[in-house]
Amino acid sequence: MRERGIQRLHMRLMAAHIPGDGDSERESGARLVLPQAPVDTAVRPEFRALFEAEFAYVWRALRRLGVRAADAEDVTHDVFLKIHHKLGAYDPTRPLRPWLFGFAFRFASDYRDLARHRFEVLADVGEPQAGTPDALDRALQNEAIEQARKALAAIELERRAVFILHELDEYSIPEVAHALGIPVNTAYSRLRLARADLARAVRRLRLRGEP
Repeated sequence: MRERGIQRLHMRLMAAHIPGDGDSERESGARLVLPQAPVDTAVRPEFRALFEAEFAYVWRALRRLGVRAADAEDVTHDVFLKIHHKLGAYDPTRPLRPWLFGFAFRFASDYRDLARHRFEVLADVGEPQAGTPDALDRALQNEAIEQARKALAAIELERRAVFILHELDEYSIPEVAHALGIPVNTAYSRLRLARADLARAVRRLRLRGEP
């Protein structure tokens, strides 16, 4: 998947910079080729390493933020295409994954706004194998995981992003705020509201008897 993904990114980088038919022309109708700044369409080794190391993290972040499993791979490639363009802006003194998460959050937010998409969270949980000694234990564990997924899905997206980065990925609130481009006080407020949303969602699920 990783090698195929790199090839797709390279093709899309090339396609993004093919001159269109709308380029300026001379009054005589002859084609005028305008000078352009050189465009880096090569997949650089450092980017390839980043893609291979962090593809799974970005994919998982998108799923937690509600991108459907059927769309997650394509959206992950879209995220990395944007990251390729912005790689020079990364500050290596800061943790990498919150920076990547910021891109994933913005793409998930745009994805949510497209009415044709059904918003989801994470991947489906597989059924335990019947008849094995620990089948019941795994079933109970899967039930708890499924309840957590449903509860997470009930948190409003902006609050959920803060909750994921802080509670699940274990980054500090100042790091979360910087990654999402929000004030630190706003991040603390969203975290507090997200925790309250999560608690209410868990209570509702238990009252309904849902896994």
